[in-house]
Amino acid sequence: MEHHNEKKDEKESPSKEEATPHEDQKKRKKKDEIIEELQKTIQEKEETIKGLQEKILYLQADFENFKKLKNREKEETLRFGNEVLIKNLLPVVDNLERAIDHSSKTSDFKSIYDGVKIVLNEFLKVLEKAGVERIEAVGKKFDPNLHEAFLQEENNDMEPGTILSEFQRGYILNGRLLRPSMVTISKKSEQDS
Repeated sequence: MEHHNEKKDEKESPSKEEATPHEDQKKRKKKDEIIEELQKTIQEKEETIKGLQEKILYLQADFENFKKLKNREKEETLRFGNEVLIKNLLPVVDNLERAIDHSSKTSDFKSIYDGVKIVLNEFLKVLEKAGVERIEAVGKKFDPNLHEAFLQEENNDMEPGTILSEFQRGYILNGRLLRPSMVTISKKSEQDS
């Protein structure tokens, strides 16, 4: 009979594995709270992500506008970068037009020559202001960085490689070669060799 009582006791007292309805409710409540808390956290994170995405879109649009502005500025610089130089050259053009007009009304070639020479000097001054300088060549030693040999001429009076004449002047802009001078250079006579 004792055996029967033991079974009865086992049924009456809840085992450790079995939870009471009150404990089940507590666990469910705790799970619900955790789920609710996690959902709130997820919602906050989603809002943060949405805010960051909007910020990124704004920054992308802002950057695109900045790129467009810089491209416009670059185009304007390219289109109008020489404006000052051109304004300085206009008086030279005016003086050349006057020289042509004057030459059609006179046979005094000396005055035409003098007038054109004045205009050329005016033109060279404008170029000098813009950073352009002439390369001095005649009488100098040939330099392949500044000169281009156009002809060689026998000349025993000059050291070989000396520039005798200039076919076309060379120019430098702010230290950079624009165009080399085309020159005639001396060489030893073949008879002397």
